Amino acid sequence: MSLFTPLSIPDVVLVQPKRFGDARGYFCETYKKSDFEEFGLSFDFLQDNESLSVPVGVLRGLHFQTPPFAQTKLVRVVRGAIFDVAVDIRKGSPSFGKWAAATLTGDNGHQLLVPRGFAHGFCTLEPDTIVAYKVDAPYSRPNDAGILWNDADLAIEWPIGSEHMTLSDKDRVQPRLRDYVTPF
Repeated sequence: MSLFTPLSIPDVVLVQPKRFGDARGYFCETYKKSDFEEFGLSFDFLQDNESLSVPVGVLRGLHFQTPPFAQTKLVRVVRGAIFDVAVDIRKGSPSFGKWAAATLTGDNGHQLLVPRGFAHGFCTLEPDTIVAYKVDAPYSRPNDAGILWNDADLAIEWPIGSEHMTLSDKDRVQPRLRDYVTPF
């Protein structure tokens, strides 16, 4: 059974699937619906996504989708390592504008559950990092949104300096949280 640990924002959960290893390597169940339900989490994951980030310092985020296509994500690293961040953008939430993070690696097998109403992003800590994640709603371009990754009000403590980050053009120009009217 997986171990579920709520982070500094309790809705963001670190999931540690149990690995069974021997001389050949290991086996683990990366997702088992009954384990999640036993912890009080129930999602209808309907799509798996995967990304490859070649250099160290690739930053993807902070992304989310607005309702009715808001997504819960279950993020894991297949190879390499990331610093994975979830930012609460739910108005009225006691943790609005706060963030929680975990280091996910292919070696540790940990996963981060990022609920709806959170912006999500990560930066790569190793070259050739492969990230895989489940989502419970399909991609919708009109509902694709984001918050600026280095918004000073969020004060995310990225482990790699901005001068070493590789970003998409889109991620360079996202609005600050204070300038965004959140639908959550």
